[in-house]
Amino acid sequence: MNRLANKHEQSDMKEYEQVRGQLIEMLEELDERLVKITDDVKHPDEPVSKDFEEQATQVENDQVLDYLGNAARIEIEQIRHAIARIDKGEYGTCELCGEAINPERLKAVPFTKMCIKCASRAGN
Repeated sequence: MNRLANKHEQSDMKEYEQVRGQLIEMLEELDERLVKITDDVKHPDEPVSKDFEEQATQVENDQVLDYLGNAARIEIEQIRHAIARIDKGEYGTCELCGEAINPERLKAVPFTKMCIKCASRAGN
């Protein structure tokens, strides 16, 4: 039984290394997206429009970009946390109840830290 459990753990570790690589790719893409969003919000090359409607449109656009930037920052933190959990050997275990997270859930949301039951309770 010990050999079987050990073999299973080694299989999980290899699979989690692949997940780690995917998470790093996601992190790089999000970092690039965040840089573009930040650059778009700054728009220093554009003079302030004297047209009130144009200013209102620009403010709305900035608010959307700000929201997208904040969402990217949150996802970046979640991904970094998942990578740290892989490195610590804690990946795939629910942080709240300690139960294994369903592999299908991990495939769908690789940076999840909760099983479906705990996520449902938490409203995630």
